[in-house]
This record gives sequence, structure tokens and C-alpha cells, in this order.
Amino acid sequence: MNSVNNTKYFFFLSYLALLSMLGFIATDMYLPAFKAIEDTMQATPSQVAGSLTSFLAGLAIGQLMYGPLVQRIGKRNSLLVGLSIFAAASFSIASSETVAAFNISRFFQALGACSAGVIWQAIVIEKYDAVKAQSVFSNIMPLVALSPALAPLLGAFVLQSNGWQTIFIILTVLAAVLMVLTVLFVPKEKVCKTTAQSKSAISYWGLLNNPKYLGNVIIFGACSGAFFAYLTVWPIVMEQHGYAAKEIGLSFIPQTIMFIVGGYASKTLIRKFGVETALSVLLVLFAVCVAAIVASTLVFSFTSLLPLLIAFSILAAANGAIYPIVVNSALQEFTDNATKAAGLQNFLQISIAFGASSLVAMWANLGEVAIGSGILLCAVGVFAGFRLRKNSSWNEVKNGFITPDPARIALKADELSQADQQK
Repeated sequence: MNSVNNTKYFFFLSYLALLSMLGFIATDMYLPAFKAIEDTMQATPSQVAGSLTSFLAGLAIGQLMYGPLVQRIGKRNSLLVGLSIFAAASFSIASSETVAAFNISRFFQALGACSAGVIWQAIVIEKYDAVKAQSVFSNIMPLVALSPALAPLLGAFVLQSNGWQTIFIILTVLAAVLMVLTVLFVPKEKVCKTTAQSKSAISYWGLLNNPKYLGNVIIFGACSGAFFAYLTVWPIVMEQHGYAAKEIGLSFIPQTIMFIVGGYASKTLIRKFGVETALSVLLVLFAVCVAAIVASTLVFSFTSLLPLLIAFSILAAANGAIYPIVVNSALQEFTDNATKAAGLQNFLQISIAFGASSLVAMWANLGEVAIGSGILLCAVGVFAGFRLRKNSSWNEVKNGFITPDPARIALKADELSQADQQK
């Protein structure tokens, strides 16, 4: 019986992992096909690159769609709707003859992908208790790091043997498979407009009014922002140091491996020391990495990029361990509205990461200085989020700030004046 249960659990985790990676696979799998798409559609590089912008726009907007939709039609039906949109858009992309149709379909593909990215987290929160949910997040979230590494390789292999359209046909089939698995693994819910259900619903503003939730989300977003600040400018830095494209590509492998290692190491830390102590230790490690990066970019000048690469790799491990903890901690605050909380969390995380990436891109010609400045700014956000998550209400946050008392200031001034006169 245990072996049967373990097998079911393994397949369920595999299903959740595919849901969590769907958006990243759709983002990265077609990257090697840019040139082929340009040639087929007689488009410019900027027009095809615009498909990434279109996808990111859909990804950001879609995060906020599925919370309200789940409240109306349930998680299972919402997933089926989103995956259907993803499948239809992927097939439309494969059939596109103009770059305009391609980019519009990419927008809708992102809207569909968001259903998987948001709802899988809600499924975990509602199916398991806090301890088990933490374990599930620690098992699945490190696998997300494999997507940016493996998806382009798979895309390149498909491109060599078939046309770029086959990449999107594969994504269409993947969505169909996920729809079948959704019917098998996600139970059908009875959605009814009862008074109790209306009372349990919460607005996005209500979510933001919880400082514990917001603090965890800010940590998630700021840590992601630090990593994206590095990802955005690192290729330019390596080019400035004379490295070729192949070497630049290989330089991302250590971060991917360390992110996965960190994700699984977090389970051990939590088991030995508990969630709060583990998070504190990991944030100290994050701070040490930031200090090393700032020292290597803004204070000292090294001819070798090895110190930076080492610091970035350890930072990736810290992020891989931090993500499951803060995501689970944030969503545990709203177990009755987990989908909505997950959607807002992902929206804010993407927004912060996009902001950090855009900011350092403006200073990209500064190379390492841009990376160090961007990561230092994100570290301030991480510290603010850590302080915020320790409060149960905004009154506690306000009480943490001591405002000057005019009466005490005047009394102290009189005491100092009398002391001067006695001298």
C-alpha cells in the first residue's frame, strides 16, 4: 500500500512540477529559433524580440486574473480554461504567418500559462498542512531552475531536426497532457455563492494589509530582483572581458546547479533548525554574498571575474533555499484565498524583478558597477521585507518607529543648559 501511495505522490509531484515550469518552458524553449522565425516571417530582430516583451506583459497581467476566476468556477475548471488558452495560443503561434499574429498569440499564451503558475501553489497550500506544504515547495521550486537551462537545449534540438513551428506544436501537446492530468489529479469542486464564501473572499488590498504576507513577498521579489540584475548585465560584463558566446553560456551552469542545491538544502536546514532560524541563516548568507559582490564591483577592481562568479553562485544557492520558505510563509497567511494570494505574490515578484532588470539595463555600459549597484538596492528591499514579516499588524509596524517626543526634547535641552551653567 505504501509503495502505491508513494507512486501516486511521485506522479502528483511531477504534475505540479510541470505546471510550475510551463511558463518558463514557453519563455525559453523558442529562444534558439529567433533567427529562423525572422527568416520565415521576413521580420527584423527587434520585431521577433518583441515577442518576449509581449509574453512578459501577458505573464504580469495574467497573475491577477485567476484568483477571482477560481472563486467563481474553482481551481480545476480555471486550470482547464487557462491550459486551453495556452494550447490554442501555442497552436496559433505555430500557424502564424506574420510577426504581428505571432506576438499577439504570445500574449495569450502567457495569459494561459499563468493559470498553471498560480494555481499549482494554491493546490499545495489547500491540500497539505504547513509542514508538508513546505516540503513540497522545497521539492518542486528548485526544479524550476532547470527550465532556463534545459528548455533552450531542447528547443535547439527540435530546431535542428524540424522547423521552429514544431516547438510550439510540442507546447500544444504538453498543454493537452496537463489538461488530462488536471482532470485526474484535481478534484471537481462545488462552487456556490454562499454567504460564508462571500465573507471568506478577500480583496487584493486586503492581502496587502497583512504585513507578514507582504514582507515575505517583498523578500521573494527582492531576491529575484538581485538575481535578475546579475542575469541582465552578466553577458555584457563577460563580453567586456573578452569572453566568447560559448563561454558566456557555460558561465550560467554553476548558478543553475547551486540554485537546485540550495533548494534541497533548505529542507535539511528547516528540519534541523526550524523555518525562522533557517530563513535567518539564509538571509545572513545572502547578505554576505551581497557584501562580497559590492566589494568586488564598487570598492575593489579585480582583473579576474572568478570572485564574482563564486559570489553569484553562492547567492543563487541562498535564493534557491529562500524561495520555498518565503512563498510558503506568505501563502499560509491566506489558506482560504491561496490562489488570489499566489497571483498577487507572483505579480509583485515579476514586477520587482522586471524593475531591477530594467534599472541595471540602463547602466549596462558600466558593467560590474551596474550589477553591484542593482544588487545592493535589492538587498535593501530584502532587509525591509525581513523586518516587515516579523509584524502581525500595521500597528506593530508603526510602534517599531519611535517618534520624537517634543516634551522630552525640551526637558533634555533644559538639563543640558543647566549643566553648562554649572560649569
